[in-house]
Amino acid sequence: MTGPFSPHIPVAATLTAKRDLTSDTALFTLSAGRDAAGFLSTFVPGQFVQLSVPGGGEIPISPAEPPSAGMIRLCVRRVGHVTGLLHRLPAGSPLGIRGPFGRGFPVDEMAGHPVLLLAGGLGIAPLRSLISHLMAYREKFGEITLMYGAREPSVMLFRDELVELAGRGLIRLYLTVDFAPEDQVGGYSCARGLLPDLLEGFRFDAANSYAAVCGPPPLYRCLTADLEQAGVHPSRVLLSLERRMRCGIGRCCHCAIGQKLCCTDGPVFRLSELKDIPEAL
Repeated sequence: MTGPFSPHIPVAATLTAKRDLTSDTALFTLSAGRDAAGFLSTFVPGQFVQLSVPGGGEIPISPAEPPSAGMIRLCVRRVGHVTGLLHRLPAGSPLGIRGPFGRGFPVDEMAGHPVLLLAGGLGIAPLRSLISHLMAYREKFGEITLMYGAREPSVMLFRDELVELAGRGLIRLYLTVDFAPEDQVGGYSCARGLLPDLLEGFRFDAANSYAAVCGPPPLYRCLTADLEQAGVHPSRVLLSLERRMRCGIGRCCHCAIGQKLCCTDGPVFRLSELKDIPEAL
């Protein structure tokens, strides 16, 4: 890339590695080269990039960890034409990257406070970049708790590394599944039930905590109500929302939430910003 970064033009990237996490989800490592390292270094956990797959199209994806030296990792589930093509690509294949875009988590504001992370299903992927930041600056944050729910143990993502963090005392970890053919998940106790069940009766410093939520749409209404009832202020309930983003820069209005656009005003919103928008949650 020569000249200044343009949000309209993808930067050339190369697929360097693919690690299968489940039968339909993989972690892709891309190298965007030294020219891209500068603008990728501005990434804030919760932001997203636009990934171009030649012959397929473009999709918005939240990096699974902060990019470093032009390297970026994306957790992608095979759910459609573009992602299907991506999953079939061999290492060395050319790709394109635009971004990062949008508004991420207010990590500087969250410093000094306890953090409660609530992830449902594939929602753990965007939150993983936030977890990576919290671990990199662990001394700046209060107690960190992660509650993660999935359909069953076999589809839980990054469970081994999460269990390791818990074993080192860096986070408190609570896992739950809808269905469990086994009593243990990677050697770590796993409950049977829904994610809101973990929050019910959970004792934490709600008045001082920030809560970050990401998961399927039906999850948000249940969890936001429970968090408010527990005493977390709506301005500190942070929701990573995924809508049908297309352009990524607020031109097409494809991801409108009332008068807000998910790609530019989000994808991370405070609950206090969405209370007067009926279709937001």
